[in-house]
Amino acid sequence: MKYGFIGCGNMGSAIAKAISKKTDDFAVTDRSGRAKQLGFPYTSAQVIAEEASRIFLGVKPQMMEGVLEALKPILQEKKPLLITMAAGLTMEKIDKMAGGGFPIIRIMPNTPTGIGMGVIPYCANALVSEGDLADWLSDMEFCGLVDALEEHLMDAASALSGSGPAYMYLFLEALADGAVACGIPRAKAYEYAAMTMAGSAQMYLTTKQHPGALKDAVCSPAGSTIAGVRALENGAFRASVMNCVADTFARNKELGK
Repeated sequence: MKYGFIGCGNMGSAIAKAISKKTDDFAVTDRSGRAKQLGFPYTSAQVIAEEASRIFLGVKPQMMEGVLEALKPILQEKKPLLITMAAGLTMEKIDKMAGGGFPIIRIMPNTPTGIGMGVIPYCANALVSEGDLADWLSDMEFCGLVDALEEHLMDAASALSGSGPAYMYLFLEALADGAVACGIPRAKAYEYAAMTMAGSAQMYLTTKQHPGALKDAVCSPAGSTIAGVRALENGAFRASVMNCVADTFARNKELGK
């Protein structure tokens, strides 16, 4: 077995969906039943530990030590590549929990990975060979942006891109609610808001213009858009968003203790 997923929640299932476009040589285990609903090959954590050469660890940070402790005798014998997505837990801590001496890749994925639009910062320890890393990156090609990042920045990346979809959905819902208040049918309001967000993001990715310049291009003097921008500024919109990311980052650091 090439890949095994121990834990297949929102993050694990998103990656499994993307990986399945490259290989069917994988199996998953989880308590939620989501894996069976999605039609993924299902087995036990013990079988994955025994047979998988690469193991995605998709359990919650506070559960990680207990899961690895139960599997430690098997893992120590095989020394598979461990791929952790647990917020706050360094590769060194994962290695220690598993008994030491493991090649480890640490990733911080987000849920749009499941549709090939994810952001996945990653880092690897010295025991991961160049060949294994290159092969893994190839298998992750349908995930979205998979980008190397120094480990000390992983918690910050998690606060931005890992948790970011939740903030985007909140903003999407708020935009749509505003449109509904102005008379737009709700279904259309959601669709217009979502496409506006997606198009604006793609506009930045395509042009790489500063977001402020792109914003200015929409704001005519004494126009309606600048009135809306002023309303956001009066509500401390940017400060609230900055605090949102900073507070999430602080929580990630707490989870790693």
